[in-house]
Amino acid sequence: MIDEYTPQLPDDEDNDDLYEHYAFTVEKGQSPLRIDKYLMNFVENATRNKIQAAAKNGSIFVNGTPIKSNYKVKPFDNIRVLFAHPPHENLLVGENMDIDVVYEDDQLLVVNKPAGMVVHPGHGNYSGTLINALIYRFDNLPNNSSERPGLVHRIDKDTSGLLVVAKTEHAMNHLSLQFAEKTSEREYVALVWGNVTEDEGTVEGNIGRHPKNRLQNTVFLDDEADKGKPAVTHYKVLERLGYVTLVSCKLETGRTHQIRVHMKHIGHTLFNDERYGGDKILKGTTFTKYKQFVENCFKVLPRQALHAKTLGFAHPKTNEFMSFDTSIPDDMQECIEKWRNYAKHQEVED
Repeated sequence: MIDEYTPQLPDDEDNDDLYEHYAFTVEKGQSPLRIDKYLMNFVENATRNKIQAAAKNGSIFVNGTPIKSNYKVKPFDNIRVLFAHPPHENLLVGENMDIDVVYEDDQLLVVNKPAGMVVHPGHGNYSGTLINALIYRFDNLPNNSSERPGLVHRIDKDTSGLLVVAKTEHAMNHLSLQFAEKTSEREYVALVWGNVTEDEGTVEGNIGRHPKNRLQNTVFLDDEADKGKPAVTHYKVLERLGYVTLVSCKLETGRTHQIRVHMKHIGHTLFNDERYGGDKILKGTTFTKYKQFVENCFKVLPRQALHAKTLGFAHPKTNEFMSFDTSIPDDMQECIEKWRNYAKHQEVED
């Protein structure tokens, strides 16, 4: 498993000038695998050459000892990646960037985040994030429990839509409690592969990191449920478009990639969701013309088809319930229109 990241100096006396960037404990069922191959499944945007260079420089430790890139990991190995510089995501720099502010007062602001913008700095994304824009615009934003200024919740890089940002400690505590107690309201619109036969339904299943691909999350059920955190998604069909379906998803919980994971779990992966396999033709015909049509849809919408459309919460000062709504962005709307026209002119069989 990957350990919760907390910036710290390593305990090793001989390496007290290094900073911990990653820490992993190898799962009990892991078969022997070279550590450079193993880490490629755990560290986003890492290449095998970079991992090998880190090992050559003595930056990768297993059970407290520096190892070479041909070391084969074993169950329960403790892996740490240490560098001489602190993690870049801890070095926050304000950047003058345009952000679409839907609402703002002395306690909070609501932002309509475009697809492609990362919410907070992390590995491979150290600038151009929403936090970089926020700390340029505002002084002394309150930190959340992960030391990220202003953030009450987050949405994925390639998901568009609404976020609430706290400007005061009181607002941070008040809003965070609403999300924790499930009294906030969040509705997403998603285009998914396949014909969702039920008009509406609920997906329940604990979500945690995928044991073989740590860049994905997955659903754990029954005897493995303790590996994940409880997650509930309510969905409703908005429009059936042949080989894809437009759905509304309301979150009862807020797990990483929750809608993407839950919809895949029930056999309806998000359209063009590269990380979860939705960037391939999962439903449809073998005709060349159809393949070309889908490729054109991928070009129009070069990201997962997911938009955080509505957001509701009680204002931290007045307790008045506030609701916000935003239009589906142009790229997703154009893709939906293409499928709508296609469905009109084709007899589609499930």
